Amino acid sequence: MKDLTDEQAAALDEYYTSHIPKVGPNEGGFFANRTRRLMPVDDLSAAYIRSACEAEHKTPAEIIGELVREKLSVSA
Repeated sequence: MKDLTDEQAAALDEYYTSHIPKVGPNEGGFFANRTRRLMPVDDLSAAYIRSACEAEHKTPAEIIGELVREKLSVSA
């Protein structure tokens, strides 16, 4: 929504400040997204990626991408 006017942005801010969206459990788990592109990982891998995300303030995709690029550079 890049094309919002200041009035529209203020109205949305006011609405969502007073009407907090309800969030339920994530059906797909921590690494699932709407397109469900990622494969399931074991619990140890999920815990590592989750903690790296929190520590480095990055998304799971960024962490996994870094791990893959590191592995590729070592094997090259």
